[in-house]
Amino acid sequence: MKTSVVICVYTEERWEDIRQAVESVGNQTRQPHELILVVDHNPDLLLKLKRAYPQAVVVENTHEKGLSGGKNTGVDVATGDIVAYLDDDAVADPWWLEALEEGFQEPGVVGVGGRTEPLWASKRRPRWFPYEFDWTVGCTYRGMPEVRAPIRNVMGGNAAFLREVVSEVGGFHSGIGRSVQGRKSRPLGCEETEFCIRLSQRKPGSVMLFEPRAVIGHKVSRQRERFAYFRSRCYAEGLSKALVTREVGTQDGLSSERAHAMKTLPLGALRGLGEALRGDVGGLGRAFAIVVGLAWTTWGYVVGSARLKAVRS
Repeated sequence: MKTSVVICVYTEERWEDIRQAVESVGNQTRQPHELILVVDHNPDLLLKLKRAYPQAVVVENTHEKGLSGGKNTGVDVATGDIVAYLDDDAVADPWWLEALEEGFQEPGVVGVGGRTEPLWASKRRPRWFPYEFDWTVGCTYRGMPEVRAPIRNVMGGNAAFLREVVSEVGGFHSGIGRSVQGRKSRPLGCEETEFCIRLSQRKPGSVMLFEPRAVIGHKVSRQRERFAYFRSRCYAEGLSKALVTREVGTQDGLSSERAHAMKTLPLGALRGLGEALRGDVGGLGRAFAIVVGLAWTTWGYVVGSARLKAVRS
């Protein structure tokens, strides 16, 4: 099977990040069929990338502005059997693509997601930052499988799908996730969550697979290491989940979240308190952050649901 790797980009401010992401794709043990760079309505960046990477397919986002539009453009342009997405501020391990491709050998698999590790700008994890909330910085979090296993949805910055299947179900919805406005104001997400659930609903028997050997490092800026961003991201996730449940229903849209909130987070808070009693002061901060994160995410969901209900009425 041939794999097209798609990297969606939107700003020259991330030029060095883009360079490292592209370089990591070139260092794969199994080379991709093609590398596609999708530029989100930025003519200057488009021209600069075409000059810097003549070996890549560099195209402009032909859909609505934002990450979903960029991903859909990548599918439109791709000629491989598989479309693999890598964040523009991420670095893939050399065996990343090989591990993703091997996941598709499993029966019924239409999508494969890998393990994403945080690369902290300050070189170390903030002591208060709970592992259960690594999703707030786009990374694999405590509560996800530790071995290869089916999951409800993959994480969008480290994922691959059968190209034909993406087109069959209509691609990624532009009304969910990070639009251009969202990047500048509120850190919304969940476009890949809604897509994976919708795909599974329309094609029963389809399998999303988590492959922990497909590893990438995702850069976490200093701004995202702050507690203020953590709260903002949690609230935005709640808003995003309200949009997801509007599209796919609450049963499927919140199935994983219920399990995480009812089991993983209470255990995490207790773990943090226990670590604090054993002398790790950061444990108290992690326990507190778990409580705040759950509260802010829940509140965002309540507000988002209320807004959608008001619009419908």
